[in-house]
Amino acid sequence: MKVDRARSDDYESSASHELSADGERVLELFAGLVEPLWRSLSTDSEVVLHEIRLLPNSVVAIAGTVTGRQVGDPATDLLLEQLRNVDRVQNNIDYQSVLPDGRRLRSSTMIVRDSGGIPVAALCINTDISDWLTAQEQVDAMVLGRASYARSRPPARLESPAVPAGERGKSERGESFPRSVDELVSELIGSAIENTGVPVELMKKQHKLAVVEQLEARGLFLLKDAVEVIAVALGVTRFTIYNYLNELAAAGKSEKS
Repeated sequence: MKVDRARSDDYESSASHELSADGERVLELFAGLVEPLWRSLSTDSEVVLHEIRLLPNSVVAIAGTVTGRQVGDPATDLLLEQLRNVDRVQNNIDYQSVLPDGRRLRSSTMIVRDSGGIPVAALCINTDISDWLTAQEQVDAMVLGRASYARSRPPARLESPAVPAGERGKSERGESFPRSVDELVSELIGSAIENTGVPVELMKKQHKLAVVEQLEARGLFLLKDAVEVIAVALGVTRFTIYNYLNELAAAGKSEKS
């Protein structure tokens, strides 16, 4: 899958043109900073650089092994959403995520622009804070004493997000780190379908429209062939998906007027 320039008006200037000379210099500068930044952080950290014009396989430099990704891997779900709203959302600082194995991360994603304000890259820092959380529990138990700690201890921390993705903000939803574009797309579509609470075979138009609305908001339509993939998942034609998008766009315009 590639960037669908026709579906991303807010993003067209950064994705559909070659980098400016300044953009190339900025990208080269930050690529050279990835390893030094990683070496200055704790051993449980990871620094990743995404080149935006290469979406979806946007990872161009990485240091650290926290998420197990490598150069050529795709953007995360949150980065895709961030780029969908790149004119309104510039940076996403200090949010937490949970990996499939239960480890907790503290992360920050910063959009890097050239001198003309065009987004050219995203610099991401992920730190595994699981050991720190365990140490904090042990310190609290030692300081308070076993009985007092048991009474004051908050509920066990979640090993996965508890609130449906469509009903909470980025910091609460966390972030997924797919190893392939198919995994990224499948996860986004599956999450949107699950949030409706209705199986696809029982969905009415309003349910399918809600799925498309969620996927549009999360940036999936920035990727080429997204319309076809979503159409197959919902059991409709690609023209129906375009109609849903037009309906959502019209509703959005009427709300602003």
